[in-house]
Order: sequence, then structure tokens, then C-alpha cells
Amino acid sequence: MRLLFISDIHGSPDSLAKLSSHMEQWRPDHLVILGDVLYHGPRNALRPDYAPVDVCNWLNRHKQRIVAVRGNCDSEVDQAMLEFPLLAEYSTLLVDGHKFFLTHGHHYHPGHLPPLGVGEILAYGHTHIPQLAVVAENLVAFNPGSLSLPKASLPPSFGRYEDGTLHVVNLDSGLEMMQLDLELEKSKWV
Repeated sequence: MRLLFISDIHGSPDSLAKLSSHMEQWRPDHLVILGDVLYHGPRNALRPDYAPVDVCNWLNRHKQRIVAVRGNCDSEVDQAMLEFPLLAEYSTLLVDGHKFFLTHGHHYHPGHLPPLGVGEILAYGHTHIPQLAVVAENLVAFNPGSLSLPKASLPPSFGRYEDGTLHVVNLDSGLEMMQLDLELEKSKWV
């Protein structure tokens, strides 16, 4: 199973256009969206390419593969434009024996963990800063970063899962920024 994780699109069709080449290369089974899809939010500068209708059109073309959760900037108005469910506060996904807890990160995050078991993966966005680390209680904290508005002088990024390994990838260069072998980590916890 191949998963591609994105977060914090904030209405940027240019970011999705760049993502298209990565999707063609990796051919993910699912596109996991961790919130903040259309609206740029009051704390973020408006991107020059801000075009939420174009973002809707791009995402709706991929609706059969999308699993999404609501971000703090997503609303019922956004849902009316999208042809896949967006308004769940969290969701879970079981892939290759790994349980992913999907959330945006404004409620649940490494500083406020949801009820998870050993070895489960907290997949979240919101901070616009990628993270891939083992945290308290042998949980994996996985943040793919922001597709369009990265922070901390980092490049735009996304995440992917394949064959038991999580990756954070630079959107522009395609180079891997972080990697974690879940099977290797799981063997340490048993």
C-alpha cells in the first residue's frame, strides 16, 4: 500500500501542480489530506497563486483516492465545494498492520496526544514544520509539513508511506528530508 500525505494547501494550485509529478511517479493508493485545504487563514499571507476553485477542481479529480480530515481553517462552505468528506476532526487508517491516527494538529499533536497504543502513528499537520520522530509511549509523530506555506525557513514538503517506511519529501527537489523505518522501530518496542 502506498500513501501520499499532504497538509496545509491553503488554496495553492501551484503547489498541487508540483505534487502531480510526484503522484505520477509514486502512484499512491490513497492521498491523505491533513486539513487546511482552501482558506489561507488570518495569520498567513495570501499567496500570489491563491485560487481555491482551482484547488477544488484538482482535488475533486482525485476524490476516489482521498482520505481527509478537517483543519482549523476548513469550514462547511469548503465542504460544499469538495466531492469528498472533509469535516471529520480525526480518522484512522490501518495499512500493512500500522495504525495511523489522522488529525490536523490543532487539537491533537505531540504535546497533547490522542489515546493511542504502542507503535501507532500520529499523522498531523498545522505547524507547517515537518516532523518524523518517535515520541512518548513509543508513538510515531509524523507531520509532512506544509505543501504551500512552510515555516522555519524549510522548503514545502509532503509525506509518503511505502513498504513500512515513512518519508518526508521536499516538494520542489523531490529529495528525501526525513525517513523512518516503522518495522525497525517496532522491533525495538517488543
